[in-house]
Amino acid sequence: MKTSLCLPLASLLLAAGLLVSFAAETDTAPVSPSVAKDSRCFELRTYHAAPGKLEALNARFRDHTCALFKKHGMEIIGFWIPTDKDKGAESTLIYILAHKSREEAKKSWDAFGKDPEWKKAQAASEANGKLVDKAESVFMSATDYSPMK
Repeated sequence: MKTSLCLPLASLLLAAGLLVSFAAETDTAPVSPSVAKDSRCFELRTYHAAPGKLEALNARFRDHTCALFKKHGMEIIGFWIPTDKDKGAESTLIYILAHKSREEAKKSWDAFGKDPEWKKAQAASEANGKLVDKAESVFMSATDYSPMK
């Protein structure tokens, strides 16, 4: 009888593992009732530049990346640099993009990453070393009381 229980139990564990794996790849956070139903998908990105590379990173965005974002359907909300040294003034670039949806964000990023213009700009800008040590991304929805949705 033990062997007959092992197969269903193994199947159940496999299915649970796949479900957990799938959940890790999707947006599983509970949605607040304060999230606006008509919110676009906003993406907050924080780049930690390699030592001494912040201005080269700014130049790449200014000269290449912004145009490619627009080409691939990403709306630029804005770019910022912290004003306090201890908060990354010398090495941090923060920006926000807006997408029609999380799915559209994925499509846009996939197309951007494959774009020959991006590959060329990235290679040229990193000829003397990489520009970014660490990049972080947070997807956000506007609240129902936010002036920007």
